[in-house]
Amino acid sequence: MIEEQLLQRKHERYQVSVDEYKSFRRDGYLVIRGLVSPEEVRELADYTEDLMAGRTTLPGIPAPADDATEGERRHHYERVHMPHRTEEIAERFLLHPHVVDVLEALIGPDVLGLQTMLFFKQPGQAGQGFHQDSYYIPTQPDTLIGAWIAIDPAAEENGCLWITPGSQHEPIYPDCDGVTQQGDTILDDIESIINASHPDVEKNTLAKIALRYDTEVAIPAQPGDVVFFGGHVLHRSHRNDSNKPRRAFVSHYCNARSRVPWNHRGEYDGDEQGAAANYLHILARGTTHLPYAQPKFGTLCAANAPELYGHRFDDHRVKSMMGDDNGFMVVVPHEEVDHDH
Repeated sequence: MIEEQLLQRKHERYQVSVDEYKSFRRDGYLVIRGLVSPEEVRELADYTEDLMAGRTTLPGIPAPADDATEGERRHHYERVHMPHRTEEIAERFLLHPHVVDVLEALIGPDVLGLQTMLFFKQPGQAGQGFHQDSYYIPTQPDTLIGAWIAIDPAAEENGCLWITPGSQHEPIYPDCDGVTQQGDTILDDIESIINASHPDVEKNTLAKIALRYDTEVAIPAQPGDVVFFGGHVLHRSHRNDSNKPRRAFVSHYCNARSRVPWNHRGEYDGDEQGAAANYLHILARGTTHLPYAQPKFGTLCAANAPELYGHRFDDHRVKSMMGDDNGFMVVVPHEEVDHDH
């Protein structure tokens, strides 16, 4: 079955340009317009409409009441966490090959899919204040990245993303609430903050760090545009003050060779499994020495189709840096087993 699918589902690879790569390193984010096709975005939009209308339901989440008004139905959902663990469509977008093509260039070649979120952002719905995603999802080494897919047109009026370029160089600030242990506490003079994600800049003290920067940019987006941003980047969104929704599908990933001591509202036994919660997350691209999960709905990825999405660049042979006949340094594969000693 997998071999038949491989023949049917090969995609035209999206290749990140040098300028795009440099832009991501310089600014901490990258917007790629139209990366997801209109037909695919329409499918996501239809799925959210079915949820709000009660035509489909999510395990463990009550549907809107049968007698709910249209307004009540639209505001029943604000966001849904981890739908890829119960919904085929969410798993498919977590592992979307064009999205993972970009991730492979930015943090790869080995990519682990960690989290999905479906944001509804209906008219009047509040935004989320300044925060850093790596505060919530630690990875070791620190390689977290988000991919934000616009379902609706996103503009300032309906609460688009705002990003602080250059803030990817900031450490992860620890919250001094006495509850959360995240943050780069080994740094000598790092400031503690309170109320990360609170929309009030007077209450969210991470705001004073973000506002030290000269620029904060709005990220308008059209359906199918994808915003990639690193886990350290300071970002936020404002209230939806329009009469239109601003739906988005957001996923998080890391390099598959990072240890991930995180599982959204779930238990895990890292000691028995060998690497924190990695065994719960899906290997999207490349390979890893750590455990990983298989996609529940069979979406093609490195976990179940290594022939297509596994190793791309390495022939697995040990190599050395050696001089060639002209005296220049070159990388030379070891031809003989004895060379490995």
